[in-house]
Amino acid sequence: MGARKLWKTARRDGHDVGRDQVARLMRAAGIEGVRRGKRVRTTKADPAAARHPDLVHRNFAAAAPNQLWVTDLTFVPTWAGVAYVCFIIDAHSRMIVGWRVASHMRTSMVLDALEMARWSRGTTLQDLICHSDAGSQFTSIRYGERLAEIGAVPSIGTVGDSFDNALAETVNGYYKAELIYGPARSRPWKTVEDVELATLSWVHWHNTSRLHSYLGDIPPTEFEAAFYDAYRTDQPLIGIQ
Repeated sequence: MGARKLWKTARRDGHDVGRDQVARLMRAAGIEGVRRGKRVRTTKADPAAARHPDLVHRNFAAAAPNQLWVTDLTFVPTWAGVAYVCFIIDAHSRMIVGWRVASHMRTSMVLDALEMARWSRGTTLQDLICHSDAGSQFTSIRYGERLAEIGAVPSIGTVGDSFDNALAETVNGYYKAELIYGPARSRPWKTVEDVELATLSWVHWHNTSRLHSYLGDIPPTEFEAAFYDAYRTDQPLIGIQ
């Protein structure tokens, strides 16, 4: 967390402190904001698989929850082997609605994350778009069939660069910067289970406490609550910053 977000968090907690003061205290304590590393591609495209059309075209805005989800895989080295991580993010609120950590990157781990998302958001999600890259997990027949069962449609970026799935890759980036390789981490992770347990806590913090500048410096849960309050009272929702 950099000086700006730390300052915003302090102000939300009722502390009357200036941004420059926070930055000065961070420097005095030797604290630096986390920096994101370079993106490493985890998924591999299957050239023989049929590709679903790109329904997003790099526009990751959504007017309401459950209109657009984005998903991707990343990995974490551990002493006991590689931990593969799948997140599913609601583009409207940046809420992580489903996730899975596993010792493999087979389609089943993506389906597990999708099942968590379905359980947390509703049995059927008619007209939901679920966007990904062209990794073999996301072009598989099982993945497409599972989306169809819940009323969702798959979307796959066409160009094949990082901008095709920029929102999911952004979440992967700060997940690694804040948790996996964050300033509190001084040694490698021991096991896949250690990564899974830490990810559980991080996802809860991300959804309920992490301030997102895109949302006007509030957490995803607060942003969604404001959306549904406005919907129930038929009041206009404050625009996304």
